[in-house]
Amino acid sequence: MIIVTGGAGFIGSAFVWKLNCEGIEDVIVVDHLGTSDKWKNLVPLRFEDYLRKDDFFEMVCDDDVPFEVSAVVHMGACSSTTERDADYLWENNFAYTRTLAEWALDHDIRFIYASSAATYGDGTQGFSDEHAKIPELRPINMYGYSKQVFDLWVLRHKLENQMAGIKFFNVFGPNEYHKGDMTSVIFKAFHQIRQTGKVRLFKSYLPEYSDGGQMRDFVYVKNCVDVLWWLLKHPKTNGIFNLGTGRARTWNDLINAVYAAMNLAPDIEYIEMPEGLRNQYQYFTEADMGKLKKAGAPVDFPALEDSVRDYVQNYLQKPDPHL
Repeated sequence: MIIVTGGAGFIGSAFVWKLNCEGIEDVIVVDHLGTSDKWKNLVPLRFEDYLRKDDFFEMVCDDDVPFEVSAVVHMGACSSTTERDADYLWENNFAYTRTLAEWALDHDIRFIYASSAATYGDGTQGFSDEHAKIPELRPINMYGYSKQVFDLWVLRHKLENQMAGIKFFNVFGPNEYHKGDMTSVIFKAFHQIRQTGKVRLFKSYLPEYSDGGQMRDFVYVKNCVDVLWWLLKHPKTNGIFNLGTGRARTWNDLINAVYAAMNLAPDIEYIEMPEGLRNQYQYFTEADMGKLKKAGAPVDFPALEDSVRDYVQNYLQKPDPHL
């Protein structure tokens, strides 16, 4: 049995879809559905059972999990970069993860977990995933710190050769629809274009970047779950790895790709960035993908334009946009 925590969420449900594509249905989805629309991500998927995250946690703490587990793919977390409740993030993103990891290690269960590129903070320390450089990172929000703390716990206890952690960069794609303000700019732009014909982007306040010329490493969720599947099939490949494309692209590139996928001419308006954001804004992110590529993972991803076209035309423009 494969446990996927956060299995109703964005990347988690996409990974369950990937497992289904590989003919695997012996899956337990762990999540907290609450009153959100995450449940809609589960509708097309095939899995054995659903467990509330607190119920599963209690089973783990009591060492009373009533089925044989081969792997835990831990995608469950609060992923809001604007969440201010530090105690909640510590318990949910660090302490919960630590308990699951300890249980998995005790039972020789494959453990793959989600870290984040938010651990890189403002980017001044670069974007290398070499283990020796991770302690030097300084996240600039509590979400990033909650992910950094677990990465440091792994390294401090010398467990980096016993599990795999993934620093996801700017992931976009199907099944992100429940995320509200945390949905990708592609999703937001698609709906802005439908409603107004226009997309708004922040102006640049650094002379080396034009308006809309700020750069991010945008990675398609389908490519992310291909890598997670590869890691599941290669249990001796361990460590903390970046997961992006390794090719930073501008916001203008991204929005132009959305317009092209919709067969429309671009119309971009550049607006003032809120003053409170200007000192924390990242102008450039780009995953160093050398370590994961050297390990043999499939990281030669399609061009941004191809991925955006697939997302827009095969999902966002369809009546049911789910995987």
